Amino acid sequence: MSNKNADATLRLIEVMDTLREQCPWDREQTFESLRNNTIEETYELVDAITDRNMEGIKEELGDLLLHVVFYSKLGQEEGAFDYADVANGVCDKLIYRHPHVYGDIHADTPEEVKHNWEALKLRKKNRKSGTLGGVPRSLPALVKAFRIGEKAASVGFDWEKREDVWAKVQEEVAEVETEIAAKNHDLLEGEFGDLLFALVNACRLYGIDPEAALERTNKKFIKRFSGMEQAAVDQGKTLGDLSLDEMEALWQAQKRD
Repeated sequence: MSNKNADATLRLIEVMDTLREQCPWDREQTFESLRNNTIEETYELVDAITDRNMEGIKEELGDLLLHVVFYSKLGQEEGAFDYADVANGVCDKLIYRHPHVYGDIHADTPEEVKHNWEALKLRKKNRKSGTLGGVPRSLPALVKAFRIGEKAASVGFDWEKREDVWAKVQEEVAEVETEIAAKNHDLLEGEFGDLLFALVNACRLYGIDPEAALERTNKKFIKRFSGMEQAAVDQGKTLGDLSLDEMEALWQAQKRD
């Protein structure tokens, strides 16, 4: 580590020590009280990355780094671990999971590296947790579904050809339609879940991040809907004043722009 990076890290740890001793708010914080803030900071970083906002990414990384140092300080106070334990722990993990760099294993492609990574993770973890044991329970459902599919595929549980996934998607669509016709709401929820899970796996097989794909559509819809709303205002109206056909005409105009 360069002197610049080492000095900055030491400075942050010292600032955290001072705040923990002297700031009433910081003194009150616990692992539990910081949890939701950490989640919020993570999503703010994701927003900055999505927008390719480098200044924002830098700032949000700093906020997350503060949380790492804060949790480490709390761990130190409880005699459980400190910042050095956290940093050395992740270094040891990275060295262990990169035997193609630090050992005599060969991995020439990203796919081989990923396969070795998952195999080493499974070997290191408690066998009772199984292949899917490392998927965090608190992950958003869309991201969790993607990770579940990845981990299952890492041990060979996957479609032989990616095109085969579409038969599963069509099967799930048919089951959704069956439950709609039966007006069985409880079973319908499950079938919609199965359909979404199949679509997430289709994204995985075609190299698409489903979270990024859905967010791209969210942004597109917001842009077009806001434009449609403004077009109505320009006519001296609100969307509520328009018929469905009139709104559709404004929508189509936004799609053309």
